Amino acid sequence: MNKQNNLQNEKKYNKLIIGLSIVIPVVVAILFGVKIDMELPVFLPPIYATINAITALVLLLAVFQIKKGERKNHELLMKFAIVLSALFLVLYVAYHMTSDSTKFGGEGMVKVFYYFILITHILLSIVVIPFVLITFVRGITNNIERHKKIAKITFPLWLYVAITGVIVYVMISPYY
Repeated sequence: MNKQNNLQNEKKYNKLIIGLSIVIPVVVAILFGVKIDMELPVFLPPIYATINAITALVLLLAVFQIKKGERKNHELLMKFAIVLSALFLVLYVAYHMTSDSTKFGGEGMVKVFYYFILITHILLSIVVIPFVLITFVRGITNNIERHKKIAKITFPLWLYVAITGVIVYVMISPYY
């Protein structure tokens, strides 16, 4: 009976998960085409790169906490990771709406590596959205077995996106 209730609770969120998984990338793509003629009071790339680095650390801490059996700490850290990712996205979009894109100036294999990291980072940042949302919902609806199964996929994807976000920043920062 409890398993059935967990599944029913989880299903309540499916439309929201699907909607957000579509709306977020579409809105970001649309906003990239919007240019606002204003200068922000701070230079955002190092700030949102730092947010990515903190997200990666929070994800690692969250896994460490759950392995220790600290479920409440794990839950709080995961909620914090979601907030950090949302904050990153807002700042990232704000920067790109108010600034021209920076071209990478490296050559040869460095350029190939940069674009590989950039492209996989962008693609996986879109792919990870439904995984994060589904994993989160399974956790908050107490569907722990299903949560664990998808978390094994979500964690490395999300960690990769967070870490490669920092790598992309470090590689392009000399060209700002």
